[in-house]
Amino acid sequence: MKRPQTHFTLAGALLLAIGGWPIGLVARQAAGTAPEWSFNATIIEACSCRMFCPCYFSTKPAPHEHGEGKHFCRFNMGYKVNDGRYGGLKLDGVKFWIAGDLGDDFGDGQTEWAEVTFDPSVTKAQRGAIAAILIGPGHAYPWKWNSFTVGKDASVEWKATKLRAEARLDGGKAAEIVLVHNPTAMSPEPTVIHNLRYFGASRNYGFILMPNEVQAYRAGAKPFETRGTNGFMITWHMTSKDIQGGSQ
Repeated sequence: MKRPQTHFTLAGALLLAIGGWPIGLVARQAAGTAPEWSFNATIIEACSCRMFCPCYFSTKPAPHEHGEGKHFCRFNMGYKVNDGRYGGLKLDGVKFWIAGDLGDDFGDGQTEWAEVTFDPSVTKAQRGAIAAILIGPGHAYPWKWNSFTVGKDASVEWKATKLRAEARLDGGKAAEIVLVHNPTAMSPEPTVIHNLRYFGASRNYGFILMPNEVQAYRAGAKPFETRGTNGFMITWHMTSKDIQGGSQ
């Protein structure tokens, strides 16, 4: 099926949602002198694919028998920024949520839908910086979306140990992820995959495999829920020098 020609980027969606970029940021970008930035964040992530999600080995999600063999990857990402800056703007501690569906094959750079929700504590300037950091050629998420919406602000709860990770949006009413220690591990230590790229991110510190007890998106027009499917935690790190072809 031919994909629609209209599309949205995360940056574009956030631009509309937050009422425009901070003025200084716009001026610097227009002049081609966007601020230097660095970003280190940990994600509690889960999706509808079987364990371990094939999206990290190809561009085609797993087929789903209840969808008559249709391929899709319906995901939830609970983000916590460990250390980040955009120019002089600090991003430490920022929390937000992204849910959506990568579609049947994102190898053409086009994905289906997503919705981002910010914790109320995230400022307008921080939202603009997050959009500038995450999306674009060479960035962590370089795709275009058939639909992208921004949800109403909601609290993001985030906690993790070696044995369990939990993230909830609006106390679980809007979204929820619960991950558990890999039951096939040989010890209480986490099961970790190294030397595997996380989409467009320049570096990461390993995929900590943790199947989900539940991953659900209960807000918006496209709710979904799966149990016992893929889940992991990952910390990734990237800087503006990576985008410019430099090194850090």
